[in-house]
This record gives sequence, structure tokens and C-alpha cells, in this order.
Amino acid sequence: MNETTRWLIMLAAAYLTGSISFALILGRIKGIDIRKHGSGNVGASNVGRTLGRSWGMICFTLDVLKGLVPVVVAGLWFGTMALDLQSESQPTLTSAQSWWWLGVGAASIGGHMFSVFLGFKGGKGVATGFGAMVGMYPHLTWPALGAMAVWLICVRLSRYISLSSIVASASLPLWYVVVQMPRDLDASSEAGSGLSAWGRGLADGWPFLAVTVLMAVFVAFKHTSNIKRLLNGTEPKIGQALPDEAQDPPTTPPK
Repeated sequence: MNETTRWLIMLAAAYLTGSISFALILGRIKGIDIRKHGSGNVGASNVGRTLGRSWGMICFTLDVLKGLVPVVVAGLWFGTMALDLQSESQPTLTSAQSWWWLGVGAASIGGHMFSVFLGFKGGKGVATGFGAMVGMYPHLTWPALGAMAVWLICVRLSRYISLSSIVASASLPLWYVVVQMPRDLDASSEAGSGLSAWGRGLADGWPFLAVTVLMAVFVAFKHTSNIKRLLNGTEPKIGQALPDEAQDPPTTPPK
């Protein structure tokens, strides 16, 4: 089995893993269809509002694992992930390896957003995207943790999950440029010198930078309805219930 075939297998496995809707499963356990409650979104935020904070945290953890596990498996299988957490060294990846590995993470996120089991509908990809990025050690691990810190601060200050997710995702490219790109440049300069080494560092790092930008754009796109509610002042804060928007409106006026 050649390397391309193995990568394609990983992409398919990652997409199917991401397509598993833990929000829907947890809702079924509690006897409801989560798509018909709150915002109708099959994600941890809606589960937390509808079923309670503990259920929301369970859903968040499982959604993170959907992104983390396929990326780590691919990293171990293809040798793209650094194994020594104590070492400053990192594997030297070709551009193709970077894109394939990023593709595995994107497939997990795509499965969550456009699940084959839900008619190609799904959640907003924040938790799954976070898990996928944490798994890409060291290239996106520290930027993802930095974005999580931004999320926690924003939640603490605003009490809006949606706003915090958008702001945290938007910070990802900045975190990559500040935290990880210098490491890529240093690694390249050790292998050579001058502008050519810096050029190699930029070439090696730009796929990861591009994906952080795309992640920020997709998260904002999937939060369009939340942005509208934020602008209208109707977006619920943590602890506030959201009317069951997913329910069909009555066909006849109430008497």
C-alpha cells in the first residue's frame, strides 16, 4: 500500500469519525432530539443550554476527541508529529506531508460540520477544530492553546459562547505567526543560512498559517445566525435559555 493510499484511508476515516454526532446521541440518551431544541445546532453549546452544563462538557470533550484522535493517529502513522514533548526539535515536513496532515484535521472538522449521517448538516466545528489543532504537535498545538486562552478570557468577560468562539478562532493566525512560525524559521536556519533558509521556513509554515485563516473564516461563517442575534441583542449568555428556534412555527394562529 503506497503512501497516497494510506493518506486517503486516513481522510475517509477522519471524515466518518467527525460525522458522528455526539450531541444527537446525548440528546437521544435524554429522550430528546437536540435539533428541535434551542438553536437546533448539534454542538456542545446547544447541548449545554438544553440538557445542562455537565452534558455540554461531555459533548465538548467528545467533539474535541473527534478532531484529536484522527490527527494523532495520522501523525504517528506517517511520522509527522513530534514524539518528544521535552525536545525543541520537530520533524521536517515536506509541503505535501503538511497538506495531507492538515487534510486529516479538515476532514474531521468537515465531518462535524457536514455529517454524512445528518444529511450533510452538522455543528459549527469549534470543538472538533480545537482537537485537531492540538493534535498537530508542535505546529498548531500552541496556537490552539493560545486561542483557548482567548476563548476563556472572552467567555469570562462577555458570557457569550458564540462571540468567544469567533474571537478565539480569529486569533489563531496571530498565535501561529507569533508562537510557531519563529520556530519554523529557526529550524530552517539551522539547516542553512541567509534568506534562502528563511524562505524555506516560510514555505514550510505557510500551509499551517493558511489553514488557521480558513478555520477563522469557516467558524465565523457557521456562526452567522449567532452574529445576527448578537447585533440584535437577542443572543443568550451562559445560563440563559434560547427559544426553540428549531421548532416549526404553528400553522394556525393561537386561539
